[in-house]
Amino acid sequence: MSREKLLILDGHSLMNRAFYALPDLTNSEGTHTNAVYGFINMLLKMKKEIEPSHIVCTFDRSAPTFRHDKYSEYKAGRKRMPPELSEQFPIVKEILELLSINIFEIDGFEADDLMGTLSVFAEKKGMEVYIVTGDRDALQLATDSVKIVITKKGITQKEIYDRNKIIDDYGVTPTEFIDVKGLMGDASDNIPGVPGIGEKTALKLIKEYKSIENVLCNIDNIKGKKVQENLKNYMEQAVFSKKLATIVTDVPIELDLQSIESKEQYNAEGLRKLFEKLQFKSLMDKIPKVEEQDKIEVEDFQVECEVIDTLNKVHNFIDSLEAEDMKNKLLYINFKVVDENSYAKNYIDKIFINIGEKNFEIHIKEIYDENKIKAVETAKMLFENSSLSKVSYDVKVPCSILHRMGIKLLGIEFDIKIAAYLMDPARTNYELPDIIKEYLNIEISEEREDCFIKETLLFSRLYSTLKKKISDSSMDKLLYEVEQPLTFVLASMECEGFKVDKDKLTEMEEKFKIEIDKVQKEIYFLSEEEFNINSPKQLGKILFEKLDLPVIKKTKTGYSTNADVLERLHGKHPVIEKIIYYRQLTKLYSTYIEGLKGVIEEDGKIHSNFNQTVTTTGRLSSTEPNLQNIPIKYEMGKEIRKIFIPDNRDCVILSADYSQIELRVLAHISGDENLINAFINHNDIHTKTASEVFNVPLGEVTSTQRSNAKAVNFGIVYGIGDFSLARNLNIPRKEAKSYIDAYFEKYPKVKLYMNDIVKQAEKNFYVTTILNRRRFIPEIKSSNKIIKALGERFAMNTPIQGSAADIIKIAMVNVFNRLKDNNFKSKIILQVHDELVLNVYKDELKDVKDIVKEEMENVFKLKVPLEVDISIGDNWYQVK
Repeated sequence: MSREKLLILDGHSLMNRAFYALPDLTNSEGTHTNAVYGFINMLLKMKKEIEPSHIVCTFDRSAPTFRHDKYSEYKAGRKRMPPELSEQFPIVKEILELLSINIFEIDGFEADDLMGTLSVFAEKKGMEVYIVTGDRDALQLATDSVKIVITKKGITQKEIYDRNKIIDDYGVTPTEFIDVKGLMGDASDNIPGVPGIGEKTALKLIKEYKSIENVLCNIDNIKGKKVQENLKNYMEQAVFSKKLATIVTDVPIELDLQSIESKEQYNAEGLRKLFEKLQFKSLMDKIPKVEEQDKIEVEDFQVECEVIDTLNKVHNFIDSLEAEDMKNKLLYINFKVVDENSYAKNYIDKIFINIGEKNFEIHIKEIYDENKIKAVETAKMLFENSSLSKVSYDVKVPCSILHRMGIKLLGIEFDIKIAAYLMDPARTNYELPDIIKEYLNIEISEEREDCFIKETLLFSRLYSTLKKKISDSSMDKLLYEVEQPLTFVLASMECEGFKVDKDKLTEMEEKFKIEIDKVQKEIYFLSEEEFNINSPKQLGKILFEKLDLPVIKKTKTGYSTNADVLERLHGKHPVIEKIIYYRQLTKLYSTYIEGLKGVIEEDGKIHSNFNQTVTTTGRLSSTEPNLQNIPIKYEMGKEIRKIFIPDNRDCVILSADYSQIELRVLAHISGDENLINAFINHNDIHTKTASEVFNVPLGEVTSTQRSNAKAVNFGIVYGIGDFSLARNLNIPRKEAKSYIDAYFEKYPKVKLYMNDIVKQAEKNFYVTTILNRRRFIPEIKSSNKIIKALGERFAMNTPIQGSAADIIKIAMVNVFNRLKDNNFKSKIILQVHDELVLNVYKDELKDVKDIVKEEMENVFKLKVPLEVDISIGDNWYQVK
C-alpha cells in the first residue's frame, strides 16, 4: 500500500507569485483575477502530479505575530500589498472552500509556522509531505519525507527539494539553512543578520562550523579582518536573527486527518457560478463535474435531422411552415458559409434550421446548382417572408451573399453575434463556439463541420439568455433599432463597393515611385551616405552615432527608431522630417497602391468589409482593405482618394460629414451653457475657444491661437493632459497647463463632467453612451498610475466617441431606408467615422442631398444643433 500524501499550499506566497507572473486580468465587472487564476492553475497542477490523499492551504493573518513582539521592526518597510492583489484573497479562499480544501490561518503565527507544524504532524503519522511555496525559507523544513516544491519563473516551473538535494545544492543541511539566514539576514523580512555577510560567506561559514554558535566560538580562526570584526560586534544580533528565522513547528492548532482529506465531493454548482462570474472558462474543463451536466446534455442528445437537398423537398418544407404546429414559432437558423477569400466567390453551402422539435439541414449549394432561377425563387419564399421570425448568428455575411443573388433576408428577430458584442465589446472574437461556452457553459467537442446542427439547437437558449441580458442592460433600442438594422445597411455597402479608376491607380503608382526615390536621395544627402532606411539598426547608427542626435530609447538590439522616437526628434535635424515622410510614403505605397491592385474585383470595384463587432466604443471599422484609415497628413496620401470614382458617368460622389460632432456631443452631455451657446449661435468653435482661452476679441484671434485652441478642444475630448498637449503643440508644459486651466475656467461644466464620469467609472467599472452602449473599464481600478490614467481617459472619451458612433449609425439606417423606400438607385458606399459617402445618380442628386441632410441633422435631439457639410465631386478627393 502506497504512503498517504499531504499537500500543503503556501497561500500568500503562491498568490504573490501568480499576481506578478501573469498579466493583469479582470472580468467584465472590473474585478482583478490574475492571482486567483494562476493560483488555481498551480493547485490543479500539483494535485494532478502529486495525487495527494490530504490537502491544506495556509495563509498569513494581518495581525502581528510573536516575531513582532520580539522585534518591532520585523518586516518593517515591506511594500504594501497592491489593492489589485489584496482584493483577490477572499475570492481564492471562497474557491478553496467550494473545493472542500481546508484553510489554516491563526493570529500570532505566520503561514510558515503552520506549514512547519502540519508537516511535522503528518510526518509522524508516516505520511509523505509536499510543501508548495515560492519562499526558500521553507527549505529548513525539508526531511527525507518532507519535500519543498519551490515555484520558479512564473507559475509553470518548479524545483523539488528534499534533505539530500539541499545538501547537494547548498552544502548544508535543512536545519543548518536557518543558521545561514541568521548570518546573512533577510531584507524582505527585515531580519538584520550580520552586516557585510552575504549568502556566499554565510554558506561557507556554516559548511565549516555547522551553526552560528560554533561560528561565534571560532571567530579568531575565521579569515577576513572585516568579517571577524562584524561577527564580534553583532554576536547577539546574529543569534537573535537565527531565532527570528526559525520556523515554529508546534503551533497550538487542532489537527484531524479526516478533516483535511482531499475530497472529490465538492460544490460543483457553486464553482460553476463563481467561475462564470470570474469568466474562468478554461478552468471549468479542468475540474470534473463543474461542466459535466451541460456537456452530457449536449453530447448525449441524439439529433434527428431531415436533410433537404432538392428543390421539391424545399417546397415541401416551406409548405410545412404553414402547418398549425409550426405557425408563430421562431426559426433558429444557422448559416454555413464557405469563404473563398473573395467577395464575389463566397457562398452559402448549407443552412441548419431548428423549429419547435424539428431540425432541418438544407443543402443550399446543391439546390442552387440544380436550377439557379428556381432556387432563387424558392429561397425568396423562405428568406423574404418577414412573418417567419428568425434568430440567427452573424447575419451580415449571409445577408451580403443573398443580396448578390437578388434575395432579401427579412424577419430577423435576433442576431446572437451582435448581442454578444453589445454585452462585452472588449472581446477579441465572437466565434459561435466561444459564445456558447461563455453563456451556456457548454463546449461542443465535434469538429466544426459536424457541429452546426448542435449549435443551432442551442440558439433558443442563447436567444433567451442574451435577450434578457440586453433588456437588463437597457440596450433594447440599441440592438433592435440600431445595430441589427445596420447589419443590412453594411451588407448593402459591401455589395455596392467603391469603383476604382485603374488608369489613375497606375498613374499614382508611378508618381509614388518617383516621390519615394526623390525622398530617399534627400535622406542620403542629409546623412552623407547611403544606407538601408528600412533597417532600424542602420538608421539608428546614422541618427545616434553619425549625426549624434540624442538617444530617446534603446532596445535589446540597439537604438529605437519607432514613430514616437522620430516625433520627439522632430526639429533637431532636417533628416528626421524626411524619414517620417519616407515611412508614410512607403506605407501608403505598399498598402494602398500595391495593396489595392490585389483586391479589385471583376466589376472594377473594391468591396471592403465593414466590421460591426471590433471596437470597444461602437465605431465601425473597415478591413480588406481598410478605407477608413488612409493617412491624409501629406498631399500624396490625400491624392490616393482620386482613384475612387462614381459607378458611371451618370453618377457623382457625395460626401456628408458631421461638423464637429464629438464637440457637440460633449456640449450636450456636459450641459455647459457657454459651449452650448457657441454651437446654437453657429460660432466657429475653435475661434470661440481661442477667444475665451486667450482672452482676446473674436475678430482678433490669430491663426496660431485658433490652431492651438483646436488642439485643446479635441484634446479635451480625449482627456488630454498638459504633458501631451505640450508635446503636440511643441510648447512648455506650464503653458499647456495654462491653456487647459483657462479652458475649464470658461467651460466649467465640461470639467465637472470629466470628474463625474471618472467617478461613475470607478463605481460601476463601465460608462455608457446616449443609447446605453456600455464599455467596461477595468483599468480604472489599477494601482499603476499610468494604467489608471489610461482608464480615466477611456471613461472621459467613450461616452463622447461612442455617442457620436450611435448617432451616425442611426443616420445610416434612416438614410438607407429613405433611399430604399423611394426606390432610388443612389446608395451609401462608405462610412468613415463622421462621414457618409454615397454614389449618387445625377438625376436624383437634389432629392438625395435633401434626404441625407434632413436625416443626418434630425437623427437625434441634442441640446445643440447637428450640422452636416455636403460636398459633391467626380471622385472622393474632390469632395474632401
